[in-house]
Parts: sequence; C-alpha cells; structure tokens
Amino acid sequence: MKALVTRLDSFGDVLLAGPAIRAVAARADTVTLLCGPRGAPAARLLPGVDGILVWDAPWVGFAPPPVGRGEVDQLIDTIDADTALILTSFHQSPLPAALLLRLAGVGFIAADSEDYPGSLLDVRHHRAPHAHEAEAGLDLAEAAGFPPVDDGLLRVLPPPPTAGLTGPGPYVVVHPGASVPARAWSPGRCAEAVRELAAAGHRVVVTGGAGESDLTAFVAGEQALDLGGRTGAAELSGVLAGADAVVTGNTGPAHLAAAVGTPVVSLFAPVVPAERWRPYGVPHVLLGDQDAPCADSRARECPLPGHPCLDTVTAQDVVTAVEKLRGER
Repeated sequence: MKALVTRLDSFGDVLLAGPAIRAVAARADTVTLLCGPRGAPAARLLPGVDGILVWDAPWVGFAPPPVGRGEVDQLIDTIDADTALILTSFHQSPLPAALLLRLAGVGFIAADSEDYPGSLLDVRHHRAPHAHEAEAGLDLAEAAGFPPVDDGLLRVLPPPPTAGLTGPGPYVVVHPGASVPARAWSPGRCAEAVRELAAAGHRVVVTGGAGESDLTAFVAGEQALDLGGRTGAAELSGVLAGADAVVTGNTGPAHLAAAVGTPVVSLFAPVVPAERWRPYGVPHVLLGDQDAPCADSRARECPLPGHPCLDTVTAQDVVTAVEKLRGER
C-alpha cells in the first residue's frame, strides 16, 4: 500500500500530525507526506515518513499564492498513492485537497469534514469537538483503518548533538518569536523574563529563526546566550531536548519541545483554543488570560490595546513556572 498523508499548514501543525503518520506507517509500505513550504522542515524530522512532497496550496497560509493550473497539473502528475489521509485544523475544509487527490487517481481518501463531500471522500469523519489536534489526527487515522501503534505522543528523529552550541551544564530556553504576532509575548516582557531567570540562577539560551536575530539579541541582552538564526530545525530540536524547560508562545518550537520531551512554559494567547493547541503530552504551565475578549477570534494581530491576554503575565510568573516544571522534568 502506498499511503499519502496531507498536512498543508505550518511547522507546528506538521509536528502534531506525527502520531497519525506513525499509525499509517505501521500498515503502509510507504508513506509520503504532502506539506506546505513552512511545514517541510518539520516533515524532515518525523519518523515514518519515506518521502516528502512540498506544495504551496492556494487555500492555506497567510499569503497564499494565486491558483495556477500548471502547478496543479504538476502536483496531480507527481502524486503516486492509493490511500490518503487529509489532516486539517478544525476550521478548515479538506475538500480542495480531496479533489486534487481524486484527480491524481487516489482510490481511498479519508478526512474530517463537516461539508458534504459527494464522491470526494470514502471516509467522512467527524472530529470530537474539543479534541487536541494530535488526538484528532489519531482518531481520523483509526477511522480510516490505521489504529494507534504506540503511546500517541509527539516524536521526532533523534536530534544531533548541540553542546557545541549551548555549552555545558543545564539551561532554560526562551524562544520569543511567533509566526503570528498576536501569539507572541512582547519583546520587553521576554527580556525581563531573561533577566529574572538569570537572577534566579538559571543559565538562559535564547533561540529564534534566521529573520529574528534583532529580536533575539534584544531579548538575550547581556544575561543570555543568543542562538538566534544559528539553528535549523534539527539543531533546534537538539537545543530544546537539552533544556530544563522551554518558555515560548503558541508556536512551532512549543510543539518541537513537546516532541523531544521537554516541559513547556506556554505563553498562550487565546485567539485559538488551548484545548486544541496546548503543548501535548509533556508537563506544561499555561500562562495568559484564556478568557480575554480576543478568545477564539483567530486574530493574527492583537485586536486589543496593550495585548492584555499575554502582557499581564509577569517575568516572575515565568520564573515560578520554570521552577515548577524543573521539579517535574
């Protein structure tokens, strides 16, 4: 059986698809993961993935490309699978992807869908209303004939050694960036947390992507090691694996930390529900006002002055949460 799993969203979304992918891989001869460009680095970290197809779907993402017939035809001609699982977030429709997979000759397709699928789906599954994204993927896989084969936690391939980056001894990671501004703690608050963590005796490592070097330099200041722009996805997994705890917002590194078993202090803006997107399967402390007026709005930019859901969290709140999680590590 040649299986294809589709998850077209971002880095963290692809990591959350990992348990379902492993369930499919246990029964399929090969598993290809069809993902978007932002999810591809995470796809390369997942056990059970034999091949990766990267396609920027015009119905997904913050800056979707225009629809191009040539690109669509090329994707259809490239897909080689007889079974497919389409993983989506609770607010997305799987039917555009299902149509392309049907045109590619995929004979069996399963997805969560509240919309009538006609002949596009063989298994039209209805996800539990409050299920975490990782659990929802596993539930769909089981409905499609791929039952769980392990503990269902997030997992990545063994990370490379990163002591050369972090230096010896214990440390706490602070990751200040987020792909969605509404989900990020303010830089000033992050810098305060670094200073307070250092004052409490913690060695702090600040991480960030290639385009976040100014942010990480500001947050690290003189008190922390700045690794901004110095880690790819695999190296970042190693840095997070070595940490006592990770302090970050609802963004990909929170899920990567969970995948390597590291506790997370989650600065969680309620623009999406924590029950679906919280750090999965690891000890964590959720900080932030989950009843703020922006709750469930899916806002990308904070709609309220002063970002009250997160900026009411203090640096001392973070220090207290880190101390709690270190005891559970």
